[in-house]
Amino acid sequence: MLVIGGGVTGAGIALDAATRGLKVGIVEADDWASGTSSWSSKLLHGGLRYLEMLDFALVHEAILERNLLLRVIAPHLSVPVPFIYPLHKAVTERAYVGSGITLYDSMAWLGGTPAVPGHRHLTRRGLHDLFPGLDETQLAGGIRYFDARIDDARLVSTLVRTAAHFGARAINRVQVTALTTDEFDRVRGAEVLDRESGQTFSVRAKNVINATGVWTEQTEALSGTSGGLKVLASKGVHIVVPRERIPGHAGIISQTEKSVLFVIPWKDRWIIGTTDTPYTGDYASPVATEDDIAYLIGHVNELLVDPISREDVIGTYAGLRPLLQPGTKAGTASTKVSREHTVASPAPGLTVIAGGKLTTYRVMAEDAVNFALGPSKARKKPSRTKQTPLLGARGLDAITAKRAEISRIHGWPMWRVNRLINRYGTLLYDVLELIGVEPELSDELEGAPGYLQAEVVYAVTNEGALHLDDVMERRTRLSIEYPDRGAAAVDQVSRLMAAQLGWSEKQRLREVSGYLAGTAHTGIGDGPGQTAHAGDDDLASAPDVAHDHADGPGERG
Repeated sequence: MLVIGGGVTGAGIALDAATRGLKVGIVEADDWASGTSSWSSKLLHGGLRYLEMLDFALVHEAILERNLLLRVIAPHLSVPVPFIYPLHKAVTERAYVGSGITLYDSMAWLGGTPAVPGHRHLTRRGLHDLFPGLDETQLAGGIRYFDARIDDARLVSTLVRTAAHFGARAINRVQVTALTTDEFDRVRGAEVLDRESGQTFSVRAKNVINATGVWTEQTEALSGTSGGLKVLASKGVHIVVPRERIPGHAGIISQTEKSVLFVIPWKDRWIIGTTDTPYTGDYASPVATEDDIAYLIGHVNELLVDPISREDVIGTYAGLRPLLQPGTKAGTASTKVSREHTVASPAPGLTVIAGGKLTTYRVMAEDAVNFALGPSKARKKPSRTKQTPLLGARGLDAITAKRAEISRIHGWPMWRVNRLINRYGTLLYDVLELIGVEPELSDELEGAPGYLQAEVVYAVTNEGALHLDDVMERRTRLSIEYPDRGAAAVDQVSRLMAAQLGWSEKQRLREVSGYLAGTAHTGIGDGPGQTAHAGDDDLASAPDVAHDHADGPGERG
C-alpha cells in the first residue's frame, strides 16, 4: 500500500496499515505536517456546534477519539484544557447552552469513564475569578467545560515514526509526479521525484491512497481519471498574543457571525482563532491579511475588559481546510459520507479520502484502509490503532514519577521537565542520552530559552528534520511562539543542524536566509518579548527519521 501525503490523515493511514501487518510506504513532497496539519487550532474536541445541527453521532465519535488520544494513543502530547462559554442572557441562554454542554459531557460516558472533568456553571463572580480579563459587566456568567489541546505537528511526526516502528517505509521530500497503471487501467503505483537529490524512481503498490488534503484534486488528476472528490480550500487564520496581555486561567469559546472564536492557552501565549474564508491563492503559503487579523482582534475585544491592539499580536499563522463539496465527480464510488470526511475510488486501485479534522484522524485512517482493502480483507485484518500507543506514550507514568530526579540531575526547573515530558514522553530518555554524550546540549537556545540545544540535535538525528524550517516551524514551534519568529535563535539552531547534516557554511547561510525570507507565512508583529517559562501551570482545574529512505519520520504528494 502506498500512501500519498504526510499530514495527520496520511500519517494515520500509514500507522493503521502497518499495524494490520500490511506492507506500506508513505511519501510526502515537503516535510511531515508542512501543510494544514501544522497550522490548526491544535484542539481535540467533539465540536459543540454540531449539537445544534443535531449530528449527535459525529459529536460522540469525536469525543471518543479525544478520550482515546488523552488516555491511550498520545497522553504525552495532549492535555485537557478548561474552556469558558460566556453567557449574555442569565436564564434563556444558560438553559439552552447548559443543556447542550450537559449532553456533550454525557456522550463521553458512553465510551467509559471520561478523560476530562465535567462542566460547571459560573456566576459573574465565578467568571471573574476564572478569567479576570473578561468584561463581566457585559455577561451574565458562563459555563466551564473541558476539551483538550495537542501539538499538531508533533502528533504527525510521532505518527510517522510509530508507523516506521511497525515496518512502514516513510520518506519525506519526495513528490509524486505520476500515478502508474497496468494494462487493465488499475492504478499500481507512482513515479516519484526525490526533491533532495533530483533522482526519480518508481514505487509499485497494490493499493494507492491519496490523502493530500487541499491538493486532493491535483493528485487525483495524476491518474488520468476525471472522477474523484471535489475539494475547496478555506483559510483559517490564528493570531498569537502573550498570556500576560489577557488575564485568564482557561480558554474561551464564543460564536461569531461567520465561525467559532477560540481563545486557546498555549504555553505562555494565547492562540486566538479562527477565520473561515474561501481561498484560491498559493496552497503552499497562505498568509494572514491585516483584515483577517483585525477580524479576530475585533471579535475577541467584544469579550475583554482591556481590549488588545495590533501591537499585542506577536505572531500569526494561516492554514487551509479541505472542504468537501456536495457529491462526487462522475464515475466515482464512495462511502462513509459525513459532514466531516468521505472516502472514494475515482479509479481502480486508487482510494481518495478528504475532509475531516484533527481529532478524528484515526477514524478517517481506519475508514480509508478498510475501503482500500474491501470488506472481506478488512475483516481478516482489522484496525488495531485503538489499542496502539504512539512512541513515547508507554511508561509515561513512570517517567512522570521521575520528574524531581530529572530536575535535580540536570538543574532544570520543574516547568522545563514538565514541558519536555509533554513533548517527548518516554522518548525524553533519548534526548537525555544526547546530553549525556554532550553535556553542553542541556543549555537553552540563545534567543529562545523555552527550548534546549539537545532538542535541535534530536530533531535531526531522530525526527527526520532536513531543513531549518523543519525545526523552527514543526519540530519546535519557534516560528509562532516568539515575536521575531525565532530569528534570534536561527544562527545557533542552524549551526547545531549543520554539525549533524554536514552543511557547508554556504549551505548553512542559504538555509538561514531562506527561512528568514519566508516570514510572510507566519507574519510577525512588533510585539513584546517572551519569558523563558513555558508552562500551563495556571490552567484552572487542569488534571487533578532520517531522510535515508528507510525509516525516517505530507500533506502534498
